[in-house]
Amino acid sequence: MKLVAVVGMVGSGKSEVSRLFKEAGFTRIRFGDVTDDELRKRGQELNEENERRVRELLRQERGMAVYAELNLPRIDAALTSSDVVVDGLYSWEEYTFLKDHYGDSLCLVAVWSSPATRYSRLGSRRNRPLTPKEAAGRDQVEIENLHKGGPIAVADYLIVNESSMEDLRKQTEQTIARIR
Repeated sequence: MKLVAVVGMVGSGKSEVSRLFKEAGFTRIRFGDVTDDELRKRGQELNEENERRVRELLRQERGMAVYAELNLPRIDAALTSSDVVVDGLYSWEEYTFLKDHYGDSLCLVAVWSSPATRYSRLGSRRNRPLTPKEAAGRDQVEIENLHKGGPIAVADYLIVNESSMEDLRKQTEQTIARIR
């Protein structure tokens, strides 16, 4: 079985690519579910401020690989019956944790979009829209504090998401075919 982790900056199209992998038969595991579950446990609203605070708190308390560690049982269970796509691997430490655990069964797919394209998308998305200033701030935090650049830099595959949904679908289908 294959384990694919989709990486990229906020607004690049990671969730859309992960959805397309799911359509192709992969089980989708969203690392962000850990944050959502933690907020529900605390009785707090799902919003950008609370999500960022909980993400930072979990990483302070348990280390930068915490999301990979907490999702490991879900990944292992899913791999018994299907290929798996992970939506939302962020840190270098998450990557190295999974690479140590799964070896060559793990591959990274980076989704790239320019900041101008991403910020435009983020401003118009239905769930948790971000202003350009908020998006730029999140970029800075994710690069400097979450070590997000490393997994993007060492990705096995690259999808450039600068045009249409049709083009994104085509590139994703080609990537899936190459992985399989």
